Amino acid sequence: MSDLATWLKKAESVKPASQLFIDGKYVDAASGATFDSVSSRDGRINTKIAAGNTEDVNRAVAAAKRAFDSGIWSEMNPRDKKAVMLKWSELILQHKEELALLETMDTSKPIGDTLAVDVPGAARTIQWYGEALDKIYDEIAPAPRTALAMITREPLGVVGAVVPWNYPMIIASWKIAPALAMGNSVVLKPAENSSMSALLLARLASEAGLPDGVLNVVTGLGAEAGQALARHMDVSKLAFTGSGATGRKMLQYAAESNMKSVQLELGGKSPQVVLDDVADLDACASAIAWGIYYNAGQTCNAGSRLIVQGGVKEELFARIGDFIKSFKVGDPLDPSTQMGPIVSTLQKDRVNAYLKLVGAEGESFAFGGVAPEGNDCLIQPTLIDGVKQNSRLSQEEIFGPVLVALETKSESEALEMANGTEFGLAAAVWSGNIARAHKFARKLRAGTVWINTFDMSDVITPFGGFKQSGSGRDKSLHALDNYSALKTTWVDLN
Repeated sequence: MSDLATWLKKAESVKPASQLFIDGKYVDAASGATFDSVSSRDGRINTKIAAGNTEDVNRAVAAAKRAFDSGIWSEMNPRDKKAVMLKWSELILQHKEELALLETMDTSKPIGDTLAVDVPGAARTIQWYGEALDKIYDEIAPAPRTALAMITREPLGVVGAVVPWNYPMIIASWKIAPALAMGNSVVLKPAENSSMSALLLARLASEAGLPDGVLNVVTGLGAEAGQALARHMDVSKLAFTGSGATGRKMLQYAAESNMKSVQLELGGKSPQVVLDDVADLDACASAIAWGIYYNAGQTCNAGSRLIVQGGVKEELFARIGDFIKSFKVGDPLDPSTQMGPIVSTLQKDRVNAYLKLVGAEGESFAFGGVAPEGNDCLIQPTLIDGVKQNSRLSQEEIFGPVLVALETKSESEALEMANGTEFGLAAAVWSGNIARAHKFARKLRAGTVWINTFDMSDVITPFGGFKQSGSGRDKSLHALDNYSALKTTWVDLN
């Protein structure tokens, strides 16, 4: 994996693409405007990224629509589409170090994670949907013998995908891969904090044989490029991952334009419920710590609420504390680092604002809690004890390495607390009694529930939430339904 000095040298010499990718080639923004890609690691400017606007979105959507209408991809033999996607996956792995470095420079995610998780995860998703696309069968309805009624999945047309900065490659692949597998064309709008890897992914897709115009990338600010994409009359589907506030705007933009289908994956305040008969406190403490401190807590399904039944809290806190002592926080270009800085000073200030609430309602810091100042974006792993169920700390998504703990006396109260937020993305329950745990899990209102583990996942299972955590599902074969429409063709055989 090399060492810090090697990665520092690579970071100095890398030359990332910075233009828009439209109709198979890199182009400047129509206005010529750019914005700075800034690393929170040291405040350096990685590069200047093209700032796309409405005119650029119009160009990208027009290219995508031309490609779709031509049938060059939408009507291609499934075997040939599969070959392109498998080749694309191979190219991603061949460029693993470059993609991982770009992701780390953009987001300050540890280089060890981008190498081992993010790049292989994106490649596997693209490979999996490439393998799946020629194995999806349509249906024949039980019509009378005098008729033939066929039910087919048809591509939607142009799909707009707007993705966040916390897992740029992985979440982009969750949307691009099933959309392309169903024959759609795509316009991708990456977050302004994390545009570099998306631009390289698009070029690699072109090298793999994806026809021009089928995948386009428009970088820019959300209020400009993102809104223009969401409002576009020729975009048939919008897939968005991000905040609830922006998700509401996406629904509004769709309603005010062509009433396009909108798929939302929004925030979370996922509970880790530890019942008093938990069997393995070491495994429990490790999973809870990884579940909130991985990626500096910048994960939508992070286990950010610890609901612990009386009798085990003290020992559990001690073991989480032991974990934190051995958890290396530092330079994201150091391969031994396990947690790097927050993605930006803006996000750091947002997390700090929550840390300043501690004590107002009797809360206290069990670990961490130091708010960095100036350009320092490195927030230490934090555990806040004594949090009340209805407080902002318990109800709002902090999106940083901050775990809040609520103590409960009973299983019924624990369930009420776990379900007692506007979110329903994920949850976990810990118990030595599998029957008890399973009964508890069935009552949790969340899109994913783990028993005696946390954040175990793969492309084979769907991901999405209940309540205000969104609608629709990424991953698995179910995602293909989001990027296709059912068509009935009735044939009179008389």
